[in-house]
Parts: sequence; C-alpha cells; structure tokens
Amino acid sequence: MKSIVPILSVLLTIIAVWYAAAVWMNAPWVYDQAARAEQTVPRPWQVAQATMNQDRPVLPTPHQVISELLRSTFGLPVSSKKSLVYHAWVTISGTLLGFVMGTTLGVLLAVGIVYSRSMEMSVLPWAIASQMVPIIALAPMLAVVMHAVGATPLMTKAVISAYLSFFPVVVGMVKGLRSPEVMQLDLLQTYAAPGGAVFWKLRLPSSMPYFFASVKVGIAASLVGAIVAELNQQAGLGARLLQGSYYGQTTQIWAALFLSAILAAVLVMLAGRIERRVLARMGMAR
Repeated sequence: MKSIVPILSVLLTIIAVWYAAAVWMNAPWVYDQAARAEQTVPRPWQVAQATMNQDRPVLPTPHQVISELLRSTFGLPVSSKKSLVYHAWVTISGTLLGFVMGTTLGVLLAVGIVYSRSMEMSVLPWAIASQMVPIIALAPMLAVVMHAVGATPLMTKAVISAYLSFFPVVVGMVKGLRSPEVMQLDLLQTYAAPGGAVFWKLRLPSSMPYFFASVKVGIAASLVGAIVAELNQQAGLGARLLQGSYYGQTTQIWAALFLSAILAAVLVMLAGRIERRVLARMGMAR
C-alpha cells in the first residue's frame, strides 16, 4: 500500500497539471467564439467547462484522450484502417524484425571488437559516429534508397529500426564480454582452455546482464525507429500520427502517442521477464 501512494500522488499531479494546461491552451478559442457571437466575456468556470470537450482542442483533456484510445482500440474492427490495433500491429511487426536484425548485428560487431584490435579501432568509431545523425533526417534518405532497390515498406522500417537498436547492443556486449576478471581468464589459460571455451564458458555468460540491459534500451529505440519510418508510409502508428497532424485531430495524435508508450512499456517489461528467467537458469538471478 505504501508503494502505491507515491505513484498515485505523481499520477494525480500529472492529471491536474494536464487539465490546467488544457484549460489555459484551449481558452483562446472560447473567447474567440464569444467575441464572434458578440456575447459577454465568459466567466472562468464557463471557460473551463467549454474547454473540456472541444472537437479540435490545442491540447485534449485526459478523458478525451482515454476515450479516443478506447474507441480506436476496442470500438472498431481490427481490420479497420482507423483501428489503432491494426496500426499497432503494423508498427510492432517492423519493430520486432528490426530489433532482431539490430541485435544480431550488434552482437556480431561486439564479438569482433573484443577479439580484434584492428576492428575495434576501425568499426567502433564509425558505430559511434552513426548515432550522431538525427534519425528524423536520416529516415527519409534511407526510405528513398530502400525504395530504389525494391525493398518492401516492412523491410524499410526494419532497417531504420535496426539502425537505432544495434548501437546499445554493441556498447553493452563489448562491456559484458570484457567484464570477466583477469584472474578468471588466467585460470582458464592455466587449464589450457581453447578460445572457444573461454568465450562460451566465461565471456558470454558474464555478458548476459549487460546484454539484457542493452536489449531494454534497444527494443525501445527500435520502436522509435519504426514510428519515424512510418511517417513516410500509409499504415502504422507513425502514419496515424501524421494523419492526425494533417487534419488537426490532436486527440487522435495523443491516443496514438499513448498507445506507443504502452507498447514500449510492454516490450521492455517482456524483455525484463525474459532476463529474469534466463539469469535464473544460469544461476545469476538478481
């Protein structure tokens, strides 16, 4: 019970601030409508009431966002192009494919960097430099290139997701593979253990906590990459966000944002659950 009180306190504070901001940002429309109708200036409580359920609010209220989220998620057929379930599935498919691609690439690069000094000097700086380019600027260029080579929208989205997700895995795995102590490595050398045994029996198990920590970051980054890629596509949560901005449907935008945040939280929690099970099987439960 004590752990719930702080969470509820923060949640109620956010909701209160949100409602206050909605009243403040939507109030100019109320005053403008009153002036156009040559009515008296509305009183504060009338302004607050009028800003609660506007059709095209600057900032929708929490209950408007929740209502739109429920309607778009449960109130429409899954196959409908207006259903957030449909768009979420399109986004998740690209996210997971890109995450698998990025994670695989990240692990392979990390192994090469740990075992090859020349690869560390040549590849790691480029991997770091690649993250300096804003994805919002890079995504359209990648989309054009992928389209030119005949790639499907799913593969285009997966490549952009992989681009964002591979770097945390590279950094985490390099740290993890180098985490064994010198005494442990010397002990295996004393027993004349081959390089493969050192990797599978010592380096890889030691890297698992670092790997899963980077996976949690990578899966969230992969979702961001998929959403950004969908700004140039016809379906997905990114496309839904862009459509809402075109037609001034701010409630639609916020509902898609909320669902994106929920999906990110679910993916990270799923990664955490897998981490606990894997580490427990390896005797490293935390």
